[in-house]
Amino acid sequence: MGPRRRKPLPSFLAAALAAGVVLATLLGPAAPAQADIFQCQRADGEVHFTNVRPAGPAGRRCRRIIRGERPGPARAGASRDRVRARDRSPDRYERYDPYIHEAAALYRLPESFIRAVMRVESDFSPDVVSRAGAMGLMQLMPRTATSMGVQDPFDPRQNILGGTRYLRVLANKFNGDLVLTIAAYNAGQGAVTRYRGVPPYAETRRYVQRVLRYYYAFRGAS
Repeated sequence: MGPRRRKPLPSFLAAALAAGVVLATLLGPAAPAQADIFQCQRADGEVHFTNVRPAGPAGRRCRRIIRGERPGPARAGASRDRVRARDRSPDRYERYDPYIHEAAALYRLPESFIRAVMRVESDFSPDVVSRAGAMGLMQLMPRTATSMGVQDPFDPRQNILGGTRYLRVLANKFNGDLVLTIAAYNAGQGAVTRYRGVPPYAETRRYVQRVLRYYYAFRGAS
């Protein structure tokens, strides 16, 4: 298993947030209808992954390795630390709608993206703790929670706002690349930077696939 995700940022990227950088691959009209992922090779031989096939010669060095498809009936999910949801009530999937809406508007991210991360991380349960110590709905590590201004990680509103704020920081860091943003949330932005793409951790790659599939499913249902 690769290094635990969420290496905390030394400070919040206020300037980038103020600039309102939009997660282009999530919000742009050219986003694919489903969660395709391409493996591409740069001119120098470096391999990277993306959900948007580049145009021109660069695109000819890419091959689709995941063909997106709608997920089947939802199963009780767990993140890579096998976090099991304690809250099993069906209405948990709508219970936090006001907080998700607030976070999406504040940090300019799609609600369906926030829901997808939450579905994979905690299955919408606010009190779960992973073996590594990640807490709550979007599974914040203690230092990350602190750096994102979360005083009580088991308070659903604070946790969702903090987790979404961190997603926005990562989106700004990786220029709106959806795949890299998801990978960094799982493996840490340092690992994504070091490998210049999705790290070669089997769990991180499965995590990216799951979040993408839930994202497109939630987006299609909205």
